[in-house]
Amino acid sequence: MWFLALWRRLLVLLQGPEPVAAPISSAPPPPPPGRLTERREISTPIVVPARGYVFTFRIRAMFVWSSNGIPREMLSGSAQYFMPYAVRALTNLAAARARNFAAHRARDLEVELQRELAATGPWRYERGGAEVACKPYVWVELDEGVKQAVRPYWEQLIKLDCEYDVDVKRAQNADRLSRQWLSILGKLVDNPAAGGAAKMTDENFAAVVQELIAQQQAATQRLNDLIEDGLRSDDEYERKTSFDLLAERLKSHGRAASAEPREPSRNGASPRPGD
Repeated sequence: MWFLALWRRLLVLLQGPEPVAAPISSAPPPPPPGRLTERREISTPIVVPARGYVFTFRIRAMFVWSSNGIPREMLSGSAQYFMPYAVRALTNLAAARARNFAAHRARDLEVELQRELAATGPWRYERGGAEVACKPYVWVELDEGVKQAVRPYWEQLIKLDCEYDVDVKRAQNADRLSRQWLSILGKLVDNPAAGGAAKMTDENFAAVVQELIAQQQAATQRLNDLIEDGLRSDDEYERKTSFDLLAERLKSHGRAASAEPREPSRNGASPRPGD
């Protein structure tokens, strides 16, 4: 008997202490994920016939899948499962719209598809109680045969556009230089010493200044002739208008005369005001 008791005690020592049970955690489970998105692109473009069924359009597309409240693994699995359905729906939509556009109107078809997709909103699919949304984005490319046919046309447009830019730059530079010259010439023409300044400049510039002075003098003479004709007219309105113009002309000459320096008197004294 003592031998059995010793044997049991030896087994207890060899087994070690019993493991202590871990306390049960009372922490709540992690909250479900919020809104998740995943992008998927098709490897090969969608090909649909253009108007006339001779050439085609090539449509590249990207699908943005989104979900709310489901794990990412479930979103990825749903996107993988519903991807063929989304591609088929986009193909049917593009084929129905493309037959209304000529083969070189890829941009117009792209705008039409984008407008249609924006109006309908995201496509929704449900699987196993989980709902996912899909929003397609499209880009339309020309058929290779159409690209070769329209290349000369676009090369010519690019050339004309570049030439137009060059002409605009030239016109802007010419306008800026013209304004500078007009400012300089205007100051010279208004200056009583314009004739002398013209003689001191080169021949071309002098010719321009002298021509402007001559034009100004001719315009003044024409105005004087018109005023004189109006004064001799029997029409009372014309006479009154001519008198007004004559009065304004006298005022202008009076201001110009007052600005000019007076000649010294014969005895060398400066002139008095009112002389």
